[in-house]
Amino acid sequence: MPVIRANVLGMCFGVRDALTAMRAIDAPQSVTIHGELVHNEVVLHQLRVRGFGMVGEAERDALPATPRVLVTAHGISDRERRRLTDAGKTLIDTTCPLVKRVHAAAMKFAAAGFHLIVVGKPGHVEVRGIVEDVPSHDVVPSVAAVRTYAAARLGVVCQSTTPPELAASVVAEIRRRNPHAEVNYTDTICRPTRDHQRALAELLPRVEAVVVVGGRNSNNTVELARRVVDFGLPACHVVGPDDLDADWVTRFERVGLTAGTSTLAETVDAVERRLEGMLSADDSSGACRIRTGNQSVMSGLL
Repeated sequence: MPVIRANVLGMCFGVRDALTAMRAIDAPQSVTIHGELVHNEVVLHQLRVRGFGMVGEAERDALPATPRVLVTAHGISDRERRRLTDAGKTLIDTTCPLVKRVHAAAMKFAAAGFHLIVVGKPGHVEVRGIVEDVPSHDVVPSVAAVRTYAAARLGVVCQSTTPPELAASVVAEIRRRNPHAEVNYTDTICRPTRDHQRALAELLPRVEAVVVVGGRNSNNTVELARRVVDFGLPACHVVGPDDLDADWVTRFERVGLTAGTSTLAETVDAVERRLEGMLSADDSSGACRIRTGNQSVMSGLL
């Protein structure tokens, strides 16, 4: 068995439900997707072909021209919802229920008078949807970013795709740096993120290298690739089969395969077929470059 799949990989239920809702829309030209539906180039290309309007996540301040606006799986703030509806837009909401859970936990802290701390990536669309409704907040991407806060009560939540180990380390550092404060932590890391990471951990001892399939901007996909490298194995992050390099693949006898939570099943299958073909024949294509050890993962032709 030259290619070994992680026992959990690919699309989560939140992304699957969002795509199901998209397929049910009968007039795509009347709908603007408010940012990237998912961080996956293959999916976004399919949506463009169908005729959906799209705006980049950094361009959402401008009002969409279409009468209907689709809220992506990453969600938006209540403030942004009001801005769109006050402008007469009809919203199609595909926010992941687990992202809604993060927002609800944040709002609960805010209502109780806590200063909110979000463990996550500053500027990420999910994080933006949380903090826009909370005047008193900080976003903390790492242990090094933790500081002493003036507030006497600190409420901590996580971006849904935060690595559990990072969340635990950041919360511990918040407590250490703020002995004067009441620190209340609500674990809002989503189950699919945990399951993908657990499955990868089980896969790693069985293989010599891992191919990680997913969008270049997908936070959880990048994290999977990083975990491979931290384990000490070569990793290749690809969007699809054309990003694979036969010269790299054929250096190994057992290659692992995993994929981020916004990756289509057909994309995973196509990558697996290409891998199997490369391992059984000299089929050279693509240009995937890697670094190993503690160095960063390099993407291929993304």
